Amino acid sequence: MSYQFVDCRWELGNPARGRELYLAGHIPGASFLDVDADLSDLSVQDAGRHPLPSAESFAAAAGRAGIGEGVYVVAYGNGGGPERLWWLLRHFGHDDCAVLDLDAWHGPLSTGPEETEPAQFTPRLRNDDTIEAAGLDRSRGELVVVDARIPSRWRGEPNPIDRVPGRIPGALNSPWNEPLRRLPEGEVVVYCGSGVTASAVLHRLHLAGRDARLYPGSWSEWEQLGLPVERSDL
Repeated sequence: MSYQFVDCRWELGNPARGRELYLAGHIPGASFLDVDADLSDLSVQDAGRHPLPSAESFAAAAGRAGIGEGVYVVAYGNGGGPERLWWLLRHFGHDDCAVLDLDAWHGPLSTGPEETEPAQFTPRLRNDDTIEAAGLDRSRGELVVVDARIPSRWRGEPNPIDRVPGRIPGALNSPWNEPLRRLPEGEVVVYCGSGVTASAVLHRLHLAGRDARLYPGSWSEWEQLGLPVERSDL
Protein backbone atom coordinates (compact mmCIF):
# COMPACT_ATOMS: atom_id res chain seq x y z
CA MET A 1 0.00 0.00 0.00
CA SER A 2 1.27 3.49 -0.86
CA TYR A 3 0.45 6.75 0.92
CA GLN A 4 -0.79 10.06 -0.47
CA PHE A 5 -0.97 13.25 1.55
CA VAL A 6 -3.75 15.59 0.39
CA ASP A 7 -3.93 19.24 1.37
CA CYS A 8 -7.55 20.40 1.86
CA ARG A 9 -7.09 23.90 3.25
CA TRP A 10 -9.75 26.44 2.31
CA GLU A 11 -11.43 29.65 3.41
CA LEU A 12 -15.15 30.40 3.19
CA GLY A 13 -15.72 33.35 0.88
CA ASN A 14 -12.15 33.30 -0.47
CA PRO A 15 -11.96 30.44 -3.01
CA ALA A 16 -8.32 31.07 -3.94
CA ARG A 17 -6.97 30.99 -0.41
CA GLY A 18 -6.55 27.22 -0.06
CA ARG A 19 -4.30 26.88 -3.11
CA GLU A 20 -2.34 29.96 -2.04
CA LEU A 21 -1.58 28.30 1.31
CA TYR A 22 -0.68 25.04 -0.43
CA LEU A 23 1.78 26.75 -2.77
CA ALA A 24 3.29 28.71 0.11
CA GLY A 25 4.08 25.55 2.07
CA HIS A 26 2.79 21.96 2.15
CA ILE A 27 3.84 18.50 3.25
CA PRO A 28 6.30 17.19 0.64
CA GLY A 29 4.55 15.11 -2.02
CA ALA A 30 1.09 16.31 -1.02
CA SER A 31 -1.51 16.92 -3.70
CA PHE A 32 -4.23 19.55 -3.34
CA LEU A 33 -8.02 19.23 -3.49
CA ASP A 34 -10.19 22.32 -3.33
CA VAL A 35 -13.32 22.21 -1.16
CA ASP A 36 -15.29 24.36 -3.63
CA ALA A 37 -13.99 23.03 -6.95
CA ASP A 38 -13.19 19.37 -6.18
CA LEU A 39 -15.11 18.31 -3.06
CA SER A 40 -18.41 20.02 -4.01
CA ASP A 41 -20.46 20.67 -7.12
CA LEU A 42 -21.32 24.35 -7.05
CA SER A 43 -23.22 24.05 -10.35
CA VAL A 44 -26.08 22.29 -8.53
CA GLN A 45 -28.81 24.79 -7.77
CA ASP A 46 -30.98 25.05 -4.63
CA ALA A 47 -29.10 22.35 -2.71
CA GLY A 48 -27.11 24.47 -0.27
CA ARG A 49 -23.72 26.13 -0.63
CA HIS A 50 -21.66 22.95 -1.03
CA PRO A 51 -23.67 20.23 -2.82
CA LEU A 52 -22.00 16.84 -3.00
CA PRO A 53 -20.03 16.16 -6.18
CA SER A 54 -21.21 13.45 -8.56
CA ALA A 55 -19.42 10.10 -8.53
CA GLU A 56 -17.85 10.91 -11.90
CA SER A 57 -16.51 14.34 -10.95
CA PHE A 58 -15.20 13.16 -7.58
CA ALA A 59 -13.49 10.17 -9.20
CA ALA A 60 -11.75 12.50 -11.65
CA ALA A 61 -10.59 14.83 -8.87
CA ALA A 62 -9.43 11.96 -6.66
CA GLY A 63 -7.54 10.40 -9.55
CA ARG A 64 -5.77 13.68 -10.31
CA ALA A 65 -4.75 13.85 -6.64
CA GLY A 66 -3.15 10.40 -6.84
CA ILE A 67 -5.92 8.49 -5.05
CA GLY A 68 -6.75 5.02 -6.30
CA GLU A 69 -6.83 1.36 -5.33
CA GLY A 70 -4.15 0.52 -2.78
CA VAL A 71 -3.53 4.15 -1.81
CA TYR A 72 -3.88 5.19 1.83
CA VAL A 73 -4.88 8.84 2.01
CA VAL A 74 -3.72 11.21 4.75
CA ALA A 75 -5.85 14.36 4.53
CA TYR A 76 -4.94 17.57 6.31
CA GLY A 77 -6.17 21.14 6.27
CA ASN A 78 -8.62 23.30 8.18
CA GLY A 79 -12.28 24.20 8.55
CA GLY A 80 -13.58 20.68 7.98
CA GLY A 81 -11.82 20.36 4.61
CA PRO A 82 -9.83 17.19 5.41
CA GLU A 83 -12.82 15.58 7.09
CA ARG A 84 -14.92 16.43 4.01
CA LEU A 85 -12.42 14.47 1.89
CA TRP A 86 -12.39 11.63 4.46
CA TRP A 87 -16.20 11.48 4.36
CA LEU A 88 -16.42 11.65 0.56
CA LEU A 89 -13.85 8.88 0.15
CA ARG A 90 -15.89 6.62 2.40
CA HIS A 91 -19.10 7.73 0.66
CA PHE A 92 -17.59 6.56 -2.63
CA GLY A 93 -16.21 3.31 -1.26
CA HIS A 94 -12.59 4.13 -0.33
CA ASP A 95 -12.14 3.57 3.42
CA ASP A 96 -8.35 3.89 3.54
CA CYS A 97 -8.08 7.45 4.81
CA ALA A 98 -6.95 9.26 7.94
CA VAL A 99 -7.08 12.89 9.03
CA LEU A 100 -3.91 14.64 10.20
CA ASP A 101 -3.71 17.85 12.22
CA LEU A 102 -1.16 19.90 10.27
CA ASP A 103 0.14 21.38 13.53
CA ALA A 104 1.31 17.87 14.41
CA TRP A 105 3.59 17.79 11.35
CA HIS A 106 7.14 18.64 12.43
CA GLY A 107 8.88 17.77 9.18
CA PRO A 108 9.92 20.03 6.32
CA LEU A 109 7.51 21.79 3.98
CA SER A 110 7.71 22.15 0.21
CA THR A 111 6.65 25.17 -1.80
CA GLY A 112 5.18 25.49 -5.27
CA PRO A 113 3.22 22.88 -7.25
CA GLU A 114 3.80 19.13 -7.08
CA GLU A 115 3.88 16.59 -9.90
CA THR A 116 1.41 13.96 -8.70
CA GLU A 117 1.19 10.61 -10.45
CA PRO A 118 -2.45 10.23 -11.56
CA ALA A 119 -4.40 7.20 -10.35
CA GLN A 120 -7.60 5.42 -11.31
CA PHE A 121 -10.33 5.99 -8.73
CA THR A 122 -13.35 3.70 -9.06
CA PRO A 123 -16.34 5.03 -7.10
CA ARG A 124 -18.58 2.59 -5.24
CA LEU A 125 -21.41 4.75 -3.94
CA ARG A 126 -22.88 4.10 -0.51
CA ASN A 127 -26.57 4.76 0.00
CA ASP A 128 -26.83 4.59 3.79
CA ASP A 129 -24.81 7.59 4.94
CA THR A 130 -26.98 10.58 3.95
CA ILE A 131 -30.50 11.86 4.48
CA GLU A 132 -32.42 14.39 2.42
CA ALA A 133 -34.41 17.35 3.75
CA ALA A 134 -37.87 15.78 3.34
CA GLY A 135 -36.85 12.57 5.10
CA LEU A 136 -35.18 14.49 7.90
CA ASP A 137 -38.26 16.66 8.40
CA ARG A 138 -40.50 13.59 8.59
CA SER A 139 -38.24 11.68 10.97
CA ARG A 140 -36.52 14.33 13.07
CA GLY A 141 -38.53 13.43 16.17
CA GLU A 142 -37.09 9.91 15.98
CA LEU A 143 -33.48 10.95 15.31
CA VAL A 144 -30.62 12.49 17.25
CA VAL A 145 -30.11 15.58 15.09
CA VAL A 146 -26.81 17.38 15.64
CA ASP A 147 -26.02 20.93 14.49
CA ALA A 148 -22.26 21.38 14.02
CA ARG A 149 -22.33 25.18 13.69
CA ILE A 150 -20.98 27.48 16.37
CA PRO A 151 -23.38 28.08 19.30
CA SER A 152 -24.53 31.57 18.26
CA ARG A 153 -25.72 30.28 14.88
CA TRP A 154 -27.38 27.28 16.53
CA ARG A 155 -29.22 29.64 18.88
CA GLY A 156 -30.46 31.63 15.89
CA GLU A 157 -28.67 34.91 16.52
CA PRO A 158 -28.47 37.19 13.47
CA ASN A 159 -25.27 36.62 11.51
CA PRO A 160 -23.88 37.38 8.04
CA ILE A 161 -23.97 33.74 6.85
CA ASP A 162 -27.48 32.43 7.55
CA ARG A 163 -30.24 34.13 5.58
CA VAL A 164 -32.77 32.71 8.06
CA PRO A 165 -31.21 32.41 11.53
CA GLY A 166 -32.20 29.35 13.53
CA ARG A 167 -31.87 25.59 13.68
CA ILE A 168 -33.75 22.43 12.80
CA PRO A 169 -36.26 21.93 15.64
CA GLY A 170 -34.89 19.63 18.32
CA ALA A 171 -31.30 19.77 17.04
CA LEU A 172 -28.54 19.50 19.62
CA ASN A 173 -25.40 21.61 19.30
CA SER A 174 -21.97 19.99 19.03
CA PRO A 175 -19.79 22.66 17.40
CA TRP A 176 -17.34 21.38 14.80
CA ASN A 177 -14.43 23.21 16.43
CA GLU A 178 -15.00 21.85 19.94
CA PRO A 179 -14.75 18.35 21.44
CA LEU A 180 -17.69 16.07 20.69
CA ARG A 181 -20.46 16.50 23.24
CA ARG A 182 -22.17 13.55 24.87
CA LEU A 183 -25.15 12.54 22.73
CA PRO A 184 -28.18 10.44 23.62
CA GLU A 185 -28.68 6.98 22.19
CA GLY A 186 -30.30 6.74 18.79
CA GLU A 187 -29.64 7.20 15.11
CA VAL A 188 -27.55 10.34 14.54
CA VAL A 189 -27.83 12.85 11.71
CA VAL A 190 -25.35 15.73 11.49
CA TYR A 191 -25.65 19.02 9.61
CA CYS A 192 -23.90 22.39 9.62
CA GLY A 193 -24.11 25.44 7.37
CA SER A 194 -23.36 23.72 4.09
CA GLY A 195 -22.23 20.16 4.81
CA VAL A 196 -18.48 20.78 5.19
CA THR A 197 -17.79 21.32 8.91
CA ALA A 198 -20.39 18.67 9.77
CA SER A 199 -17.82 16.21 8.44
CA ALA A 200 -15.57 17.05 11.40
CA VAL A 201 -18.28 15.90 13.81
CA LEU A 202 -18.94 12.81 11.69
CA HIS A 203 -15.23 11.98 11.87
CA ARG A 204 -15.20 12.33 15.66
CA LEU A 205 -18.26 10.11 15.91
CA HIS A 206 -16.53 7.51 13.72
CA LEU A 207 -13.46 7.56 15.95
CA ALA A 208 -15.77 7.03 18.92
CA GLY A 209 -17.26 3.98 17.19
CA ARG A 210 -20.59 5.54 16.33
CA ASP A 211 -22.12 5.67 12.86
CA ALA A 212 -24.01 8.75 11.72
CA ARG A 213 -25.53 10.22 8.57
CA LEU A 214 -24.90 13.56 6.90
CA TYR A 215 -27.61 15.95 5.79
CA PRO A 216 -25.64 17.29 2.80
CA GLY A 217 -27.72 20.41 2.08
CA SER A 218 -27.53 21.43 5.73
CA TRP A 219 -28.86 24.79 6.91
CA SER A 220 -28.12 26.60 3.64
CA GLU A 221 -30.66 24.31 1.96
CA TRP A 222 -33.09 23.97 4.88
CA GLU A 223 -33.54 27.73 5.19
CA GLN A 224 -34.67 27.93 1.54
CA LEU A 225 -37.39 25.30 1.81
CA GLY A 226 -39.89 26.85 4.22
CA LEU A 227 -39.35 24.03 6.71
CA PRO A 228 -39.76 24.46 10.50
CA VAL A 229 -37.24 26.69 12.26
CA GLU A 230 -36.44 26.83 15.96
CA ARG A 231 -34.63 29.62 17.84
CA SER A 232 -33.57 30.10 21.43
CA ASP A 233 -34.94 32.98 23.46
CA LEU A 234 -32.46 35.81 22.87
